[in-house]
Amino acid sequence: MAPLVHGFDPPERFVTGTVGPPGSRTFFLQARSGAKLVSVALEKQQVAALAERVDELLDDVMSSERTSATVPAVAPLDLEDTDPLEQPIEEEFRAGTMTLSWDPDDERVVIEVFPIDETAVVSPEQVDEDFEEPEPDEVLLVRIPAGAARAFVKRSEQVLEAGRPSCPFCGLPIDPDGHLCVRANGFRRRDP
Repeated sequence: MAPLVHGFDPPERFVTGTVGPPGSRTFFLQARSGAKLVSVALEKQQVAALAERVDELLDDVMSSERTSATVPAVAPLDLEDTDPLEQPIEEEFRAGTMTLSWDPDDERVVIEVFPIDETAVVSPEQVDEDFEEPEPDEVLLVRIPAGAARAFVKRSEQVLEAGRPSCPFCGLPIDPDGHLCVRANGFRRRDP
């Protein structure tokens, strides 16, 4: 059976956002075209990886001599989006695998987000066995121009930075009620 494709080519809006206070935020990718709104939950590390890879892809396309695509070096100001996620936020699925590519014909970044699938997890004993990955039930497919992709990266970086501040000594997040830093104190407390 063919997967349900939540396709946006291009979306009116494609952003990363969060729900909840720093330290217990839930991250979402959200795409909208007209009345069609799709929200996909994902991990903070997935947001960071996606933003980094989109930025690298655009830099590669910009420096490539094989393309005539116009790729902005930074996010265009008129595409900046600081609005909150649109309501209601109804999670379609939790993101697992994501793919990223450049379509030179349309000059668009193509992002595919597939749901996490527990049946695709392989145990160490199964590594040598032939394993056929199951077809996903649904997929989020977003095709965005280069300027919108740079704006997506900028907003994603801002969302990531809006969390708890990092400790300058150990790099771990500092909670509002404080932080026990192993490097600053020189020891780690042990529970009795």
